[in-house]
Amino acid sequence: MSQTNSSGLGLWSQRFLAAILLGGQVTLHLFTRNIHRRNTLDQMVAVGPESLLIALVTAGFVGMVFTIQVAREFIALGVTNAVGGVLALSLARELGPVLTAVIIAGRVGSAFAAEIGTMQVTEQIDALYILKTDPIDYLVIPRVIACCLMLPILTILSLVTGMAGGLLIATRLYGVSPVVFLDSARNFLTPWDICAPAIKAFVFGALIAVIGTSWGLTTTGGAKGVGQSTTTAVVTSMLAIFICNFFLSWLMFQGTGSMALQRLGN
Repeated sequence: MSQTNSSGLGLWSQRFLAAILLGGQVTLHLFTRNIHRRNTLDQMVAVGPESLLIALVTAGFVGMVFTIQVAREFIALGVTNAVGGVLALSLARELGPVLTAVIIAGRVGSAFAAEIGTMQVTEQIDALYILKTDPIDYLVIPRVIACCLMLPILTILSLVTGMAGGLLIATRLYGVSPVVFLDSARNFLTPWDICAPAIKAFVFGALIAVIGTSWGLTTTGGAKGVGQSTTTAVVTSMLAIFICNFFLSWLMFQGTGSMALQRLGN
C-alpha cells in the first residue's frame, strides 16, 4: 500500500514538473512562434460563452447566500450601510475570481486533459509531429490564450451578477434601500479592487490551461489513463488556484483594511 502511494506521488511530481516545463515553453513560443488564430477563437468560445451561464448562476447564488449571512448580523449591529460594501469587497477580492476559476477548472480544464489525453493515447499527437506541427503551438497555446483572456471577463461578469443577487436579497428580505446598498459598494471599492480580480483571473486561467494540457500530453494507459489524467488535472488545478490565491492576496491587499474601516466609520 505504501509503495503504491509513494509511486503515485512520484508520478504526480514528475507530471507537475512537466507542467512547469510546459509553462516555460508556452512563454517562449508566445514570443517566437505564430499563433493559430482559428484554434484560439474556437477555444475562446469554449471557455467563454459556453461557460457563461454556469458561472453567472453560481455567482448569483453565492451573492445571495453571502448577503443572507451578513445582512442580518450587520443590521443587528446597526451598520446596514456596510452590507453592500462588504459583499462587494468579498466578491471582488476573493469569491469572484476563485469560484469562477474553480468552475472553469472543473468544466474546461477537465475537457483539456480528456481531449488531449485521448489524442495522446490514440497516437494523434505523434501524427502532428509527422506533419511537422508542434503540439504546443497547435494545441496548448490556443487554450492558454483563451483561458487567460476569457477568465477575467467571466470574473467581472460574475462580480456584477453576485452583486445583483445580493442586492435582490438585501432589498426584498431585509428592507435595505437599493441606494444605501449601492452607495456602500461604491464607497468600499477602489479601482484597484476591480483590477485585482482580473489579474488573479488571468493567472488562474494560465494555471488551468497549462495543467490541463500538460496532464493530457503526459497521459498513458489507454482509456483508464485518460480518466485518471482528467481527475488529477482538475484536483491539481484547484490546489494550484488556492495556493496561488493566497500569495496573490498577500501581495495585493496588504495594508488596505484600514481604508475600508474608515469608510465604514463614515
